[in-house]
Amino acid sequence: MKPFVLIVEDEDALSTLLEYNFSKEGYDTAIAEDGEEALLIAEERAPDLILLDWMLPKLSGVEVCRRLRRRKETVSTPIIMLTARGDETDKVTGLDYGADDYLVKPFSMPELFARTRSLLRRAQPSLLQDIITQGDIEVDMQAFRVKRGENTVHLGPTEFRLLEHFIKNPGRVFSREQLLDAVWGRDVYVEARTVDVHIGRLRKALGAPKKPDPIRTVRSAGYAFEPKLA
Repeated sequence: MKPFVLIVEDEDALSTLLEYNFSKEGYDTAIAEDGEEALLIAEERAPDLILLDWMLPKLSGVEVCRRLRRRKETVSTPIIMLTARGDETDKVTGLDYGADDYLVKPFSMPELFARTRSLLRRAQPSLLQDIITQGDIEVDMQAFRVKRGENTVHLGPTEFRLLEHFIKNPGRVFSREQLLDAVWGRDVYVEARTVDVHIGRLRKALGAPKKPDPIRTVRSAGYAFEPKLA
């Protein structure tokens, strides 16, 4: 699963440039042009990292940052503040409100990518790993191979993306709607029950004699991947 970066920037030229470069580097992106839209997008799909402009319409960047830190889903999401305000007091204010890093405009893309990778490595090391192991399940992100114990698991593309999403977020419960957004994308219309079909296929593929099912059904809530069952 590609790391999801939310770009919060009201300057069209810069947001387009950021989206182009991050997409080219293999990131999934979304753009918010004001503070209220940023909070809405982050509520619908928790970002892996947020690029946040200070001067925004409707809500300032520092206020957006403060509100994100009050939400359980985004309390530890890495936030890089991008701003033309380069005074030391402004940097301190941004960091005090919850930003993890602070870049003054204009900045270089290589430096921004280096800071992005550094924050993602600390926050979610699995996002940048080629091979992730949970229990006896091993997923090779580059080769698109899955093993359980000594056995190779054959998955279709959708089941692979589902497992990738689960294994990067062990123990977290996802609703059908959240899985649709993360695996199929926000712009694709798919019936929510389609998730159940692919979960069934994934369970069948991962099934092994005397091995527990690592995917837990949470009644009225959704599904979770449990490492202790893998």
